[in-house]
Parts: sequence; structure tokens; C-alpha cells
Amino acid sequence: MSSEVFTIGHSTHTIEKFIALLSAHGIQAVADVRSSPFSKFNPQFNRENLQNSLKASGIRYVFLGNELGARSKDPACYVADKVQFDRLAQTTLFQSGLDRVIEGANSYRIALMCAEKDPLDCHRTILVARELVKQGVTINHILEDGSLESHTESIARLVTSLGMSLDDMFISRDEIIEQAYSRQANRVAYDQSESQARRFAEQNELSEGVR
Repeated sequence: MSSEVFTIGHSTHTIEKFIALLSAHGIQAVADVRSSPFSKFNPQFNRENLQNSLKASGIRYVFLGNELGARSKDPACYVADKVQFDRLAQTTLFQSGLDRVIEGANSYRIALMCAEKDPLDCHRTILVARELVKQGVTINHILEDGSLESHTESIARLVTSLGMSLDDMFISRDEIIEQAYSRQANRVAYDQSESQARRFAEQNELSEGVR
């Protein structure tokens, strides 16, 4: 029997709402797949705060951002400053993270957690869940309203949102899905140059503010 893993985005939820979403689906452990486990605008999801809140509710916490985070430290995973998900997925570190999730799912009902509200906007779906599915894991995404969306439903929604169709006379469904993954990966993958530009702009704003 295949393992089952859930995903969830903390978004701007209160910690009470977030824990309620987890509890509604019987989640026993949260695997944090953020590269940086902190939130500037939602400090309730900073690593230590979150871990303490989950512990108080009887939910385990593990940080897997080093293994499964989107901001790889391996320069071989970048092309023109942007992370390439296909390269990242093949690294030994990433594969070790998948192994930990699969092993943990044998004992706990696990939810992979990142920040984005919509699973389609996050690497937890376009990268991590995709690779887990390849290994026979069943994935369900916990949406903002508490409903569940299967990974198959999510990818069908992705295809539609990109103006594509799963029914094409000349391209197989698998090829269409591969194209959808590739296009969305290019949209959501971490870009070092964009990140540096944002930091520079923020520093300029701070400098202007103290003058």
C-alpha cells in the first residue's frame, strides 16, 4: 500500500486557524520545507514559535528546508541565477529528504508545509510532491478553506490555468503534464538575481527612511 502525504501553506493564517486545519485532517507531524523558516509578516510561523505552538497541540515538527527547500545552496542547480527543479531533484541531499518523508509517512500522518496559500504557486507541489508521486506516494493538498485537493486535481487545474488542455490529438497527456510542470517551475523557481534586487531595494528604502 502506498504512503499518503499532505501539503499545506501557512499563508496569513492565525496559528489557531492553521492548527485547526491540520487537526481537521488528523495531521500528526509537520515537515517544514521552507529554505528559510521565518516569516517577516507572520512571526507566528517563525521556526521556534511554530514548533512550540505545534508541540502544545500534540503535533510533531521537523525542519527539512535544507533537504527539500527551493533555494538550493548547490551552484550546479542554477542556470542564469535561477534554480532548475530537474537538477535539484536529482541531488543526493534532495533525495535524502524524500526518503525521510516516505519513512516518516509510515508512522505519522504528515503534512509538508511551506508559505504559499495556493499549492500551485509553491515548490512543495511543483517539485517535492511531483517527485514523491513518482515514488508511489499519494498526495493531497490542504487548501485555505480546509478542503482537500488531490495532486491529480491540482495538476489538472494547473493545466487549465496555463491555457492548456489534457485532451490533445497530437500530444499525449503525460507530455502535456510535463510541459505544465516545466512552465510553472520556471514561474515559481527561486531566482537569485531577483532576490538580490529586492534586498537592494529594501535597503534603499531603509536608507531613505533614516535620512
